[in-house]
Amino acid sequence: MLHIVNGDAVAKTLQQGVVQGDILVWREVYPEGPVFREAAEPSHRSVRAKYLEKAMGIPEEDFIRSSEAQELQLARFREYEDIVLWFEHDLFDQTMLSYLLHWFARQSLGQTRLHLLCIGDYPGVGLFRGLGQLSASQLKTLSGTWHAVREDELKLGSAVWEAYTSPDPKDLQKLLREDTSALPFVKEAFGLHLSRYPSTDNGLGIIEQLTLEHIDSGIGSPIELFRQIGNQLHGLGMGDLQYWHVLSSMCEGKSPLLKLEGTKAFPGFIQPSADFQASRLVMTEWGTRVLRGEDHVERCGIDRWYGGVHLLGRRAAWRWDVEAKALVDCRE
Repeated sequence: MLHIVNGDAVAKTLQQGVVQGDILVWREVYPEGPVFREAAEPSHRSVRAKYLEKAMGIPEEDFIRSSEAQELQLARFREYEDIVLWFEHDLFDQTMLSYLLHWFARQSLGQTRLHLLCIGDYPGVGLFRGLGQLSASQLKTLSGTWHAVREDELKLGSAVWEAYTSPDPKDLQKLLREDTSALPFVKEAFGLHLSRYPSTDNGLGIIEQLTLEHIDSGIGSPIELFRQIGNQLHGLGMGDLQYWHVLSSMCEGKSPLLKLEGTKAFPGFIQPSADFQASRLVMTEWGTRVLRGEDHVERCGIDRWYGGVHLLGRRAAWRWDVEAKALVDCRE
């Protein structure tokens, strides 16, 4: 058997006698940076690698080496009688799952059987953040509960990946208005993804907006902000590297929203230092004005990727209407 899992923590626990067979950790952060339909193409991988090193401190060579290695192992899938995909409900996992379903949908499986285990909660766990929370004994209760991947799951997963990587966000919004019950976590996870777009109110996405609101309420610790916003937006499955990048971006530019006090920089691809753990974020005058309704994009511009969509310039082509819960086309 081959078990494809969403992180090293899960892999380590599964290795404690929970399952038999090989384990492949799928190491990707598809909610960040440029994402292409044909992600394994060397040119596309190179673009992502450069972005992730600059934005999140993930070494370019390490990312390329890891990506190539996991794709090579995936290509040997016919060596296994059974393959199990272990994933959960959040955007971090749903993007990985949709990529893998898209990939397998284009393969001839032969004698290999493909299975899926995908959950959004676990008995006794109040706030379920993911499989990495569970102990070996808890994961053991899930072992064998997977089901054979159906044709409708392959088809929908493939459609989700194509819509997510499309340069036209209408493709994803249209898909989410259709029946996505074959993959029950798709609608909420990718709906939350759309709320990351700059809002029609002040040009901030949901993560930046909640960050300012929490700081305005008196929370200044980056560690505590990550904990609280991570819990509030647990449907994103946002890791610390992702959030440090958000905070770093909010502290940059001619009109920063925030100022970091007590340390020089965010940790990136290293463990947070004592200085960083003791640091505080304070809102600038401009941050206060944006929180009160002035438009951040109109003043400062935007350069950000949302799957296959690149928003660039002082007029975001697409914005999120918080009240209508829909994207608005601002190109005209």
